[in-house]
Amino acid sequence: MALRLFTSARPRNVSMEALLTSSALVALAEMGDKTQLLAMLLATRFRKPVPIILGILFATLANHFLAALVGHSIAGVLDQGWFRYAVAASFIAMAAWTLIPDVIDEDAPLKAPSGAGVFMTTLVAFFLVEMGDKTQVATVALGARFDDLVAVTMGTTLGMMIANVPAVLFGEALARKVPMRALQIGAALLFLALGLWMIADLRGWIG
Repeated sequence: MALRLFTSARPRNVSMEALLTSSALVALAEMGDKTQLLAMLLATRFRKPVPIILGILFATLANHFLAALVGHSIAGVLDQGWFRYAVAASFIAMAAWTLIPDVIDEDAPLKAPSGAGVFMTTLVAFFLVEMGDKTQVATVALGARFDDLVAVTMGTTLGMMIANVPAVLFGEALARKVPMRALQIGAALLFLALGLWMIADLRGWIG
């Protein structure tokens, strides 16, 4: 079962595999990411964890559903071997990107409608910051990798919540005590392993 997470280019029964793989990859990739830093910043500024967490949840669901839909749709049209190699290469590129530390400008104004409450401020800010972020790009690749749009969306959203809910609740204490660099390296290794397994499977090296 463990090897099946990586050995098939487009497995048929992938719901649980897609869910678990997506949640694990995104949870690790999110550690130290700019959206996690934004979650800490929002928690420090507003000190209202419930609307912040709900804002993150709905922003992630919307953003990652669209990202997974893009990947899923492209894979449905471009199912040739070269596209699968491109997906594998994107995971390997994600491994390198995950190792690059993110920063966020704490003095920059949060982008939200004038007079918006904490929930709407979080929703808008998180959705915008997530655009083009590594976890969104990973969701596109996962949507192309797995033939299960719902499972990928649920998995990546779960991964984001696993990383960001503690960031909202514990903030700087979490950043000091959790070995962020080690987790980033772990995420990079998982992305690399997934990419290499896909290439090995496409080349017929895996029986």
